[in-house]
Amino acid sequence: MSAPTYDLGKLHGGLRLAAHKQESTASAITDIPLPAQLMLPLQQHAGEPAQPVVSIGDRVLKGQVVAEPDGEMGAPVHASSSGTVVAIEQWPVSRRFGDKAPCIIVATDGHDEAFPPWSSGDYRAMPPADLLLRILDGGIVGLGGAVFPTAQKLMQARAMQADYLILNGVECEPYISCDDMLMQQHAGEIVGGAQVLMHALCIDACLIVVESDKPEAIRRLGEELAAASDERVTLKQVPTIYPSGGEDQLVQLVTNREVPSGGLPTDVGCVVQNVGTAAAVYDWIVRGEPLISRITTVTGDGVASPVNVRARIGTTVADVIDGAGGYRDNPRHLVIGGPMTGKAVSTDEVPIVKASNCILVLNDAPQAGTELACVRCGECAAVCPVQLQPQQLHWYACADDEHKLREFGLIDCIECGCCDLVCPSHIPLTADFRVAKGRIRELADEKARAERARQRFEARNERLEREHAERNAELAQQKETAKAAGPAAIAEILARKRGDKNEDDGA
Repeated sequence: MSAPTYDLGKLHGGLRLAAHKQESTASAITDIPLPAQLMLPLQQHAGEPAQPVVSIGDRVLKGQVVAEPDGEMGAPVHASSSGTVVAIEQWPVSRRFGDKAPCIIVATDGHDEAFPPWSSGDYRAMPPADLLLRILDGGIVGLGGAVFPTAQKLMQARAMQADYLILNGVECEPYISCDDMLMQQHAGEIVGGAQVLMHALCIDACLIVVESDKPEAIRRLGEELAAASDERVTLKQVPTIYPSGGEDQLVQLVTNREVPSGGLPTDVGCVVQNVGTAAAVYDWIVRGEPLISRITTVTGDGVASPVNVRARIGTTVADVIDGAGGYRDNPRHLVIGGPMTGKAVSTDEVPIVKASNCILVLNDAPQAGTELACVRCGECAAVCPVQLQPQQLHWYACADDEHKLREFGLIDCIECGCCDLVCPSHIPLTADFRVAKGRIRELADEKARAERARQRFEARNERLEREHAERNAELAQQKETAKAAGPAAIAEILARKRGDKNEDDGA
């Protein structure tokens, strides 16, 4: 295999941030003991919540489907271990900042008895369409955080005839190191997953992209690629700049193709998958194990022993932290995800889900200064990786000017938080933009509902007018028929009608 290549495009803006990753990468991945209970949220993907196919009291096996997808954008949920369903109820979840959502609660039995795995033989003998359907059955979603169902993403790419499969190993957000450790310890599964995905997509070019500050991951991937002797796969390095791991930014860096505003990487011939997603595809297609566990970084100054762990989906954060050495001192902040894009939660009873790449525990969070008026310094625009003008967007967000927010590209904001870090006035720009985007979605929904109501109203009026015209035409036809039949026929019709009326009155 050739050495990693450096012929890269350019990334606008971005920041070089303190990594804080050496603490959690100093030791190997730790397996968290099987907990007494598993809380399995029904919504661990971008679509509608899955629908339970088990009932309270049912015994389930590891890898058994317990909830089926509801709609085209869903993904199944599998039991992470064997046990008994003891409840299907609301439980705190991290995706909603600690709010509750429907979960299937399984009391584990300690046997970890597995559901019989499926056997496909050699996946290369499977038609790509059948392989895509099989990937759908594995409950696999994007493990980089977006949790878009993998099979649907691949199907869309097949329809667009993409040129490149890009495996994203660019873990640019501080503290998070789960992908780094995955690449170091399970590079073979990533390369194998790349080959499965290329077969499913009918693509002959794959780029595995890693940041330059991950030498051990690069070395291990290089060894596996050399052993595989697959010339379709190329290893690329990119600079360690946040947020170079964003899909659109990564496509720009490694292919020099620019994703259009409001578009997707498939619009420029690229399919981007996280390296963890590729490994999950390999585990399912080759080994028969669906997505029931994931590697998660447990770190921060509030954790006794920062480390990367392998935890079953549904294990609570409290159980994960206990398995990783417990808390240190008196932590005050718990974040699911990294410091830039993570979600703060108020309880450690939330379960690990497919999107949980990091548990960040902090004794003291950085305090923002007093918010001041914008001084028009332009620093936010200089670091924006999407080349927006955050200061303009801030003013229009304050004015709730939907038209201007759209005109200045708010929909393209990736909420990376770079503008927040450099703002000398300490304006919470990202939070403002998140609220404004929510408001725009609400307005769009209102307009869509109003448009549907208008269409229903017009359709009803058209139907009533059509029925009225049909009745008038029928009456006119009856009059013409009666006129042609003469007075005797008219008298007969009237008599028959009087007879029908008398019968009705008698009844």
